Amino acid sequence: MKTTHMRKDDVDKTWFLIDADGKVLGRLATEIAKILRGKTKAIFSPHVDTGDFVVVVNAEKVKLTGNKLKGKVYYHHSGYPGGIRAVTAEKLLASKPEELLRRAVKGMLPKNRLGRRIIKKMKVYAGPDHPHAAQQPEQIQV
Repeated sequence: MKTTHMRKDDVDKTWFLIDADGKVLGRLATEIAKILRGKTKAIFSPHVDTGDFVVVVNAEKVKLTGNKLKGKVYYHHSGYPGGIRAVTAEKLLASKPEELLRRAVKGMLPKNRLGRRIIKKMKVYAGPDHPHAAQQPEQIQV
């Protein structure tokens, strides 16, 4: 029997809608990463983008367990000497809840061109509204 690998032209991509209201950040991020990567399909190939599109709403209502709101710190550097910046998860959730979820999912994807292409298929919105009604996303529970 010969192993078959999918090509990106042969993959049918569907749209899924996930409500993040009351969900734990890490557990939600793992499910989103699986769908984006295509691991929920039988045609999964590790070197091909076989995943689907994901629309996440109510990102501002996501939960963090334990002391992560105050203790978890996100860093980034401007590239200049002394240019390191730090923000706690509590401040990031208050100001940019979409970025909090995006960072959690991005850390679970491949660190290469494929991962950068896959993360663009995730659309995150802080509130309950989204502009993707024309794609008819299918509501799923995670």
